[in-house]
Parts: sequence; structure tokens; C-alpha cells
Amino acid sequence: MKRYPLIACRVALDKTQAQVAQDLHLSEVYIRKIEAGDKKPGRETIIKFARYYQRPAHELFPDIFQDML
Repeated sequence: MKRYPLIACRVALDKTQAQVAQDLHLSEVYIRKIEAGDKKPGRETIIKFARYYQRPAHELFPDIFQDML
């Protein structure tokens, strides 16, 4: 399941996956897989995204937080 909120935040900032990867010190492939929903990021990576996009983690990763309920 694609993580559309995450993708929307990146697009709103006019950033490419490569730019986000560089900014967050992650690989571009990992960014792509996270956005596509193929990889479930760890706690620290979720926090990195939340800080980077200045959005609550549950908004960026609703599928992960829904699993916690």
C-alpha cells in the first residue's frame, strides 16, 4: 500500500526521492521502498521523516500506526 501522505509531503516541498535520501542520510532505494509501502521503517527513521516534513508520524505512516491500535 503506497504511503500517499509521505509522497504528498515530498512533492509539496518539490523534492526528489534522491534529495530526500541525501537530506536524511538514507539510500534512495530505501526511500522508494518506504514510499511504496514495501518496507516498514524503524522508529528512528519514522522520527527522521516526521521532523523533516514537520508532520506527526501517524499522519505520514497511517498504516503503521493503525497496526498499533
